[in-house]
Amino acid sequence: MTVADIADVHEIERASFPVPWPAYAFRQELEMNRLARYLLVKAGGETVAYGGIWLMVDEAHVTTFAVLPSWRRQGIGGFLLREMLRVAHDVGASVATLEVRLSNEAARGLYARFGFRPVGIRPRYYSDNGEDALIMTTDRLDSREMQDRLRVLASHYGSLPSAHDLERDQDPAEPAL
Repeated sequence: MTVADIADVHEIERASFPVPWPAYAFRQELEMNRLARYLLVKAGGETVAYGGIWLMVDEAHVTTFAVLPSWRRQGIGGFLLREMLRVAHDVGASVATLEVRLSNEAARGLYARFGFRPVGIRPRYYSDNGEDALIMTTDRLDSREMQDRLRVLASHYGSLPSAHDLERDQDPAEPAL
């Protein structure tokens, strides 16, 4: 992700979250936060998903993750999460963590498929409605179990289909995020 991508990312952010990050926050992340890594997924020239991680010591913390609503349930979220975990592993992170709304069952299901498991609650974490956040973490990214899981998921998600292949048909195996 570059500064030139912020407008597209912010469109996805506004469509996905009740309290979106302001556009300037993404600019600060890209220009000033040396811990931040952001990835995009594009299909046919359109930005359809993005995700961010902070690499803190030996932990990759997923800070944000969203797929444009009209592109959900097509494997894009799984493809992006697989790539984010690959980047995390490549730069030396030993585990990955995140927070997710307790009510977001679709996202929780996706994260669980990728080996994230609940480890705690952040009470009243979300400012829009005071909802609690579920803290989830993975096993060690370099563990045999996690590497086997990621290999299986890589074969499932493979490479992202081309925009031509993505007919916006819903894949029932992929939850909406």
